[in-house]
Amino acid sequence: MNEKQQTIKKAASVSGVGLHTGVSATMTFLPAPANHGYKFQRVDLPGQPIVDADVDNVVDLSRGTTIEQNGARINTVEHTLAALVGLQIDNVLIQLDGPEPPIMDGSAIKFINALEDAGIEEQNAYRNYFEVPEYVHYVNADKDIEMAAMPLTDYRLTVMVDYNSKVINSQHASLNDMTLFKAEIAPCRTFCFLHELEALYNQNLIKGGDLTNAIVIVDRKVQDGELDQLAKLLDKPKVSVDESKGILNNVDLHFPNEMARHKLLDLVGDLALVGRPLKAQILAARPGHAANVALAKKIKKLMKAAKDGIPQYDPKKAPILDINQIANLLPHRYPFQMIDKIIALDEMSVVGTKNVTMNEQFFLGHFPGNPVMPGVMQLEAMAQTGGILVLSTVPDPENYWPYLIGIDNCRFRRNVVPGDTVIFKCEFTSPMKRGIVKMSGRGYVSGQLVCEADMIASLVKKK
Repeated sequence: MNEKQQTIKKAASVSGVGLHTGVSATMTFLPAPANHGYKFQRVDLPGQPIVDADVDNVVDLSRGTTIEQNGARINTVEHTLAALVGLQIDNVLIQLDGPEPPIMDGSAIKFINALEDAGIEEQNAYRNYFEVPEYVHYVNADKDIEMAAMPLTDYRLTVMVDYNSKVINSQHASLNDMTLFKAEIAPCRTFCFLHELEALYNQNLIKGGDLTNAIVIVDRKVQDGELDQLAKLLDKPKVSVDESKGILNNVDLHFPNEMARHKLLDLVGDLALVGRPLKAQILAARPGHAANVALAKKIKKLMKAAKDGIPQYDPKKAPILDINQIANLLPHRYPFQMIDKIIALDEMSVVGTKNVTMNEQFFLGHFPGNPVMPGVMQLEAMAQTGGILVLSTVPDPENYWPYLIGIDNCRFRRNVVPGDTVIFKCEFTSPMKRGIVKMSGRGYVSGQLVCEADMIASLVKKK
């Protein structure tokens, strides 16, 4: 699994009819900055509202997953999101000039191909994985659905379906390596049973469905004249069925277990709505969109309880900037070079680390016998971290000085002592104007807030 976040290098578009609305639309994927996530935008509506791909925005689960926010609705988002997760793309803006992504051939492969044609670009920020910390269980006894998410340092999914049908009995599908998604899962098409067709049409669904974008499973004997009626319903001159195959118009399957694989595709897309890439083992028996979303909500609840937003530090990972690269940017030197590593840096935020040792100069005279890092030195380390962020806004940082010119709302929450590693995170709170910018800064030790401040910095060109 990728360590760094990714976006696409340029815009990519696909066009077609929506499965359920029957409305033609063009969907355009656009590059987005680090930590942007997945967002849809209805460019056909006044104000072009944004809809976050978030499980809290799910409003309908009738044969697909529909999200709504800011007065805008996006139908059937799961195949689009599955393609992005399958390619480990983290940040895109998805523009739509209609209410629903094109269904294409009923799978995710057309989206995969368009995204790969646009090119994938690594970003200067680590992926913010959520590792499921404990067993999460969902059961719907009435529908015989059972799902679970379990701790794992990877992302693996297994799906079982059983429709008690002679065409589809029990099928299993697994994905143990996300790099195999394109070849093994993405081409698998959506499907329904013959007996569901009229009911779906009567529910005002599958208006854009036909035999080129969905597999129709014939799980009973077709009566005389029924094929003519189906042809009229599907706006086809003729439809046929070979009872030995059990599929309308005798469509060839891509895989013997294509139905189970498509259910896994849907699961990947629906779980993307938690808002972060996952590390977990997912097991699903007879899943559907409602169950997928219910499990996603349980996982997101765990995320909220896990102090979401506190930067994570893995000392085994290579830093974005090491101490020598930091020295090339900042003018500070011993004993005032306070930051050891920059571990994340994007357009809006930076994360740096400071290893506090007993050898620090200030411990000689600051609380001798009871060493405590002076608050002013914590603030200096935070300001240097923010200085890296400020310098990142210009293409030639070597020609500028970053100065701290204002401090507000400064608080020290607990003592910092030798042996601590302080993780500083600084974020812009306003756009830069005339070389002046505002930031918020926080310092953490072992996940606990130790200091915070609002800062104003000035970027001054060297003479």
